Amino acid sequence: MDHFKQFTFKKFGYISIEKTDHEDFKQMRFQDFVKVVLLKSGSIIKVDFKEYPIEKDALFFINAGQWYLFEHIREGKMLYYNRDFYCIEIHDKEVACDGILFHNVYEIPVVYLTDEESASMHTIFEEIKSEISHDDSSTEEMLRILLKQIIIKSTRIWKQSHQVTDESAKQELEFSRKFSQLVEWHYTSKHSVADYADMLSITPKALNKRIAKYGKITPNDIIKNRIMLEAKRLLVHTDLSVKEIGYKLGYDDPAYFIRLFLKQTDVSPQNFRKQYLSGLVEN
Repeated sequence: MDHFKQFTFKKFGYISIEKTDHEDFKQMRFQDFVKVVLLKSGSIIKVDFKEYPIEKDALFFINAGQWYLFEHIREGKMLYYNRDFYCIEIHDKEVACDGILFHNVYEIPVVYLTDEESASMHTIFEEIKSEISHDDSSTEEMLRILLKQIIIKSTRIWKQSHQVTDESAKQELEFSRKFSQLVEWHYTSKHSVADYADMLSITPKALNKRIAKYGKITPNDIIKNRIMLEAKRLLVHTDLSVKEIGYKLGYDDPAYFIRLFLKQTDVSPQNFRKQYLSGLVEN
């Protein structure tokens, strides 16, 4: 059942995802919203081009514009809201609207929960479900407080599971978050590591060293992966031509864009579209 509130420009909703209705769960209806999805173990979700079989209860943090598919649902609940609802300037950047659960250069933000953590999250979701049925002046703020609780608790769990404990690790995490943010904002116009190093006021070599410190992926990989992800989205979810997609991603030479796509994915853009639409491409 869907519950929805609108406070002027601020929008917030709650929906239960049942086995009986997940086939009718419309992607485009929620495309422009940030989504927080709580799924029971045994469910399967695909986010963009990666499938997640869930062995433990989990929370997924899905940005506006990200594509997802509920392939199998045991039980699920989803919060959805626009940035106007929760995009406040707060002192703790980790749990802001552009915090580490939404801008992470290393992985899709998913938080796996213990039984105790899952019970706590389910309680908050139920409080939200109850609160959204109210209609008084405090409802908006109470919903935001409950959402913030989920984000704070999830951020703590994520940091603990990734061993972000000392001050040095926290600084590096904030640096990677900032780099991820910049890539998200500029990937269609800035394609080189030097571009981002300049914005971060460091050398390309220093940027490579800091990003590679906590993962095997390089800044160049991250930039190219983001470009390719958007290219794949546009290939399978729009009718734009390959040439139009290349222009949209900042490549004036269609031949260069095709060669880049082939190099990064081992398949041409045309064949990727054909294979995906025929069900042959999994990731």
